[in-house]
Amino acid sequence: MTVDRRSFLAAVGTLGVASCAAPEVAAHPPVSSAPHTALHAFDVTARDRAGLATALEAARSLPGAAVSVGASLFDARFGLTRPRLLTPMPAFRNDVLDPAWCHGDVLVQLTADHPVGTVPDIPDLTPRWQMTAARHDRNLFGFKEGTANPADPDPHIRIHPEDPEPPWTVGGSYQVVRLIRLAMPIWNADSVPAQERVFGRHKATGAPLGQQGEHDLPNYPADPHGSTIPFDSHIRRANQAATPILRRGYTYRLTPDNEGHVFICYQRDLVKGFATIQSRLAGEALERYTLPFGGGYFFLLPASDPRQTLLA
Repeated sequence: MTVDRRSFLAAVGTLGVASCAAPEVAAHPPVSSAPHTALHAFDVTARDRAGLATALEAARSLPGAAVSVGASLFDARFGLTRPRLLTPMPAFRNDVLDPAWCHGDVLVQLTADHPVGTVPDIPDLTPRWQMTAARHDRNLFGFKEGTANPADPDPHIRIHPEDPEPPWTVGGSYQVVRLIRLAMPIWNADSVPAQERVFGRHKATGAPLGQQGEHDLPNYPADPHGSTIPFDSHIRRANQAATPILRRGYTYRLTPDNEGHVFICYQRDLVKGFATIQSRLAGEALERYTLPFGGGYFFLLPASDPRQTLLA
């Protein structure tokens, strides 16, 4: 079943989306695989570094919290040194971004083995947007999550002392958050073989088309014409990153008619990681079923006290 962009927007248009001294490398912040998460983006209202430090420490003290910062924190207010590749997340080809669901000075991600509540009021942090979600073995489209993650992600996601980055970033990671609404009625109307060609994987096993095991490598040399794994399939397009990334996928449900995917990834180099993948995904078959509407680029702070690193 072929569905163009106009049909997708018509299908979801009534569903309610609003218009949109350096630390050691071992000092790693948490990158949790817990099944539940809550993302809380904030704008900072502190007037000086002391107020910002107090707000960051309060956020970091919350159970299961990981704290990241957005590009907007590095304006003239605090005189901070920005991570080299940190910018506001741009709108990509398939995006319909709602400013109310994008960016933020600070992102607090809570993770736990049980549903996560809200962040208590923290002085000098004003809520911007929030999203709760849960991890499952399969996403709403019925395909397995995280198959292509590197076995040992840390070397690929952590800033190293030799990287051309500010010293305070060592041990941290570039973090991307994408809030993606899914067109479930359109997707569910397609056959399983059609869905498998969109992803390039077998739905039951997670194996690349033409292979048997979930972690088997796609045999692209034996498929030069895209007969087995189409050229516009998700895995064939996404397999072009210059550096591995660590993916975390969650399912959100705002209402029975508004549900989708929270895509989070971490990388040592934002340009060679997510940005490269995203440029390759332009025009992929999966675009017909997705509507990215929010999120942002952030930098996950090292585990060290920010008063000794970011705010030094």
